[in-house]
Amino acid sequence: MSAATDTGTVTTRPPVFIALQANNDTIPIVEAIQADNPGAELLEFPGMVKINAPGQLVIRRASIEERVGRDFDLREMQLNLISLAGEVDETEDQFILEWKNA
Repeated sequence: MSAATDTGTVTTRPPVFIALQANNDTIPIVEAIQADNPGAELLEFPGMVKINAPGQLVIRRASIEERVGRDFDLREMQLNLISLAGEVDETEDQFILEWKNA
């Protein structure tokens, strides 16, 4: 994601990522993230999935609920969270990772 500065030059925001344990609980979360963030890159490792995104990554509760077929509290992701990079902006409906001052 790029942003224009006061001088008119374009800067690129640093990438963000989320890493989750690779298990049956995270499959619908990963599918939802991929659907909502078409520019994201999925990397699969033994025991872990990492999703990189240019500038911003948005995780929507409704997208996960569609896949799990039940109410989903975004805080449930923390049970399988390994690591993340970016500033977190979290509401009941979405979890956003981005570098706000970069």
